[in-house]
Amino acid sequence: MASDTAFAASTNELPAFIWDDALIRRYDLSGPRYTSYPTAVEFTPNYSVEDMVKAAGRSKASGRPLSLYTHLPFCAHLCYYCACNKVITKKRDKAMPYVERVLKEAALQAKLFGADRPVQQLHWGGGTPTFLPRDVMQHLMAGYAELFNLQSGDDRDYSVEIDPREVDQDTLPTLWELGFNRISLGVQDVNPKVQKAVNRIQPRDMTEAVLNEARRLGFRSINLDLIYGLPYQTPESFAETLEAVIEMSPDRLSVFSYAHLPDRFYPQTRIQAETLPTPQQKLSILHNTINRLLDAGYEYIGMDHFAKPDDSLAVAQREGRLHRNFQGYTTHADCDLVSLGVSAIGQTDDAYFQNNHDLPAWEAEIDAGRLAVIRGVGLTRDDRIRRWVIGQLICQFRLDRQQFADVWQEDLDRYFADELTRLKPMVQDELIADDGQTLQVQPAGRLLIRAICQIFDLYRKEGASQRFSRII
Repeated sequence: MASDTAFAASTNELPAFIWDDALIRRYDLSGPRYTSYPTAVEFTPNYSVEDMVKAAGRSKASGRPLSLYTHLPFCAHLCYYCACNKVITKKRDKAMPYVERVLKEAALQAKLFGADRPVQQLHWGGGTPTFLPRDVMQHLMAGYAELFNLQSGDDRDYSVEIDPREVDQDTLPTLWELGFNRISLGVQDVNPKVQKAVNRIQPRDMTEAVLNEARRLGFRSINLDLIYGLPYQTPESFAETLEAVIEMSPDRLSVFSYAHLPDRFYPQTRIQAETLPTPQQKLSILHNTINRLLDAGYEYIGMDHFAKPDDSLAVAQREGRLHRNFQGYTTHADCDLVSLGVSAIGQTDDAYFQNNHDLPAWEAEIDAGRLAVIRGVGLTRDDRIRRWVIGQLICQFRLDRQQFADVWQEDLDRYFADELTRLKPMVQDELIADDGQTLQVQPAGRLLIRAICQIFDLYRKEGASQRFSRII
């Protein structure tokens, strides 16, 4: 693999990337993905339902718009790589009782957060949301419409994760009628040998048919998910997958790194470690993927995400409005997050809180008319400041001193004196530049943004990053 390879992007003065093998080896340690700060490992069982109720009350008083997330855990098939909280079952009759409970939970939360606040963002995740039969989908959304102020304007962001294997002729028209306007299709890889090894047989024409039908109906910002590092993948085979995907021309692409952790995720025990690409092959796959997607006209949004230049994520990044939460990158920075269902995580300006991971335990709490929150964290002012800083770096790739002073009435150099000292080796390595006014992530630093963000993470200061995946 070549070192110091630059990839130019048409919209940036600097190249989008510089790939440097030596820097990657030095900084490719473990680290959080910063879908939250503090991260989920900081959540504590000492955070009570009463704490969450108070946080919801403060959120209600703020009048901020809402984002509504629903975790739908059911899957008809087990994908061996999966680390999500899921329930494998063929019994579709499990869907309605679960949805009835979600609506009971939604009624409790609507009172706490305020039913009149506009729901600008809505997302169904899983599991496999398209496991739900048509009448159950309709029932869930009708219940939400009664409880919350759902929006119908073009600026709403109502999305759903779709398994193309779980789509019939009614699925997409039903989702469109229910108000969804954005979809994410799970693909992972189009190679039949790889698909067989991870127990996800999904022919390319099946994915293509769903994508084309979605476009015909009017869905926008269609995303495809890929995973690199799966069994039997090689740089050559993944390049073929990438060409097939580029031909489909999704608006967005998520290219995730597979982390093989069979001790933590039992389904991964079905994957034989000797069938996985070597670390060097995996780096080659990523290197080639970035090169090819930029060459195909996609912009690097951050972490594992790419988007076409006219996509709302790319526009938001250029305008400094990009945000990051538990669903990844988003354009709705001002929304508090109401989360429903087993294991779902909610968020306000000063708190995070998570439901029970165990389905029977979650069901028991909801049946008793209680919220199922079992852990969370209240944010200090320092947490909120650091969250803002990390958000600026991971979303906009820059940190402006004057903007920091305007937002927080603090001097960046004084507040982060120790962090800026520890950042100096990264400045010398040209991961980040500091001209005295702005910290600007450089092309070599974009790939290693998680390492840069960790400098400002107070909880990682002692080096306790072993509970996280590798940065690359």
